[in-house]
Amino acid sequence: MVLLLMSILVIFMLLSFPLKVSLLLSPLAVVLVFMPEIDPVFLVQQMVSGVEVFVLLAVPMFIFAADIMCTGQTADRLLDFVERFIGHVRGGLGITTAAACTFFGAISGSTQATVVAIGKPMQKRLIKAGYAEKDIYSLIISSANIALLIPPSVVMIMYAVMTGVSVSDLFIAGIGPGLLILVFFAVYNFFAAKKNNIPVAPKATWAERLHAFKRAILPMGFPAIIIGGIYTGLFSPTEAAAASVLYAFILEVLIFKSVKIKDIPSIALSSGMVTSVVFVLVAAGMGFSWVISLARIPQMISASILGTDPSALWILFVVTIFYFIGCMFVDQLVVIIILAPIFIGPAIAAGIDPLHLGIIVTLQSAIGAVTPPFGCNIFTACAVFDKSYSQVVKGLAPYMIMFVIVSILMIFFPEIALFTTRFL
Repeated sequence: MVLLLMSILVIFMLLSFPLKVSLLLSPLAVVLVFMPEIDPVFLVQQMVSGVEVFVLLAVPMFIFAADIMCTGQTADRLLDFVERFIGHVRGGLGITTAAACTFFGAISGSTQATVVAIGKPMQKRLIKAGYAEKDIYSLIISSANIALLIPPSVVMIMYAVMTGVSVSDLFIAGIGPGLLILVFFAVYNFFAAKKNNIPVAPKATWAERLHAFKRAILPMGFPAIIIGGIYTGLFSPTEAAAASVLYAFILEVLIFKSVKIKDIPSIALSSGMVTSVVFVLVAAGMGFSWVISLARIPQMISASILGTDPSALWILFVVTIFYFIGCMFVDQLVVIIILAPIFIGPAIAAGIDPLHLGIIVTLQSAIGAVTPPFGCNIFTACAVFDKSYSQVVKGLAPYMIMFVIVSILMIFFPEIALFTTRFL
């Protein structure tokens, strides 16, 4: 049964069939061959019910809000604000890029949107400042991944749907690890700029900083709405997503006037296309998850890999490896849908906090987005900057090392993620 399931999945993926086809055909074959007593209609019902979860309404709204902001001025205003304050220090432009990606991640929740919104304007500035191209692209796509850890995060929403963990708690727990990665990237860029003798930009005057702050204060309202609203209990994550769309519309259309009313339908169409792809994958993944649960595959894999009485440390190590490898080849949402039912039970039994596990899973999803061969941010950067695959991945090694270090720290020191939830 397991052999048939995985064989069909892998073969169809190698034959370049759409991922949704592979996810649909493999569980359908298992049902028809090994479970003839089960009507395949039940598989369809599971797929439909998988996308009826209320919290998933946040996904299209966060995508829509991010698309409106990418079209407008939000990213440029945030970039100017950060650059005015830290652009003059050694490695300031590199640090500005990482910090701006973090800020924008707290607004959009999308790594690809962050690559486009922050990467495009920063590319020319970094080249002009003397940064090597290989360092520029690795910095941008790696920093964009902080968006998965800083709320809002589509990956966190999917993990919450699969495990029953609170989305609000996950959002708050991601702040600490996200900021830790930002600190690592900032320190590295400081010393790398010193080693490569990157010139230091002129220090901005306080008048210029005040002007940049005034321009950025409204865009910085997004994190206040999302994080502050959820933290105080004013909004649920879904309500915060709806509020972010309204705020993006007011900001870009009515205040900045950078987006016209006539542009909204085309932006909505683009958001709808992305959302449809996500939801089809979610539905297919839910069907896959239902079949492997019926077949007790999670229990078999858990017993064979984890053993009968695994320690918490061993479970976290195995989870890290599985998600790291899986996200190198397959979309993060699909990996979460497939693997979450396998590991959540043994993890809870071993005393692991589901929030801690969720942040480790999210971190591996972030790493997978920049890891060859199929990291989605790599291909996004290739398209955005019109560069070859080899040019984009050439400088990734230092950032991968930093991601691995943070992963190890997360395994041994869960408070990095959990301390922010103590204030809830």
